[in-house]
Amino acid sequence: MNEWMFGYFSAMWLGILTSISPCPLATNIVAISYIGRRVDNPRMALWTGLFYTAGRMLTYLILGVLLVSSLLSIPYLSFWLQKYMNQFLGPILILVGMFLLELLSLNTGKNPFGEGIQKRVETWGLWGAGALGFVFALSFCPVSAALFFGSLIPLAIQYESKILLPSLYGVGTALPVFGFAVLIALGAHSLSRVFNWVTRAEWWARRITGGIFIVVGIYYSLVYVFRVQFY
Repeated sequence: MNEWMFGYFSAMWLGILTSISPCPLATNIVAISYIGRRVDNPRMALWTGLFYTAGRMLTYLILGVLLVSSLLSIPYLSFWLQKYMNQFLGPILILVGMFLLELLSLNTGKNPFGEGIQKRVETWGLWGAGALGFVFALSFCPVSAALFFGSLIPLAIQYESKILLPSLYGVGTALPVFGFAVLIALGAHSLSRVFNWVTRAEWWARRITGGIFIVVGIYYSLVYVFRVQFY
């Protein structure tokens, strides 16, 4: 049970870390501005946040089901992954950690999703918020791609969880936006202060997590690749 709780927490944390990373944070800012238009209607703001969260969760759920089911449905590949996953996990964690620490980077150009998408869905009401979440979840950048494909998918394969872990990851990616929707619904007047705190927290969270990933990745590599014994 404790092992599963660790898996649940890891999936949720990876989602939260994705949501406050610079590239996904930009799309979340657009979503926050979309929800902010409902500031005069707290209940609508809350429902908009919920639909946005559901849209993001649906995207990662679909991707998780497709990827994990495909990999585990092939008997030989499933057996091979379960046998050798720990050997790949070490180098993967090191690479993801290097992306988080900005030791590696890729220039992917401008984000194709932004104000244009927002304007199109503004007339769709709550369904527009869901569509916004669904589309924004597909706007992968190096950090979010590394976290999803390099960390969440191997984690889901390890736990053979094609639904729950991707869903928790999706919820985590939308938590900041939903948090702002709750603040709007409660009539909070210090949104800018909260946003500034989230931006500062992201710097520390990304670097601490990146460091942990590299340390754990080195440990996994030493134990499962180089067969180093620590006892």
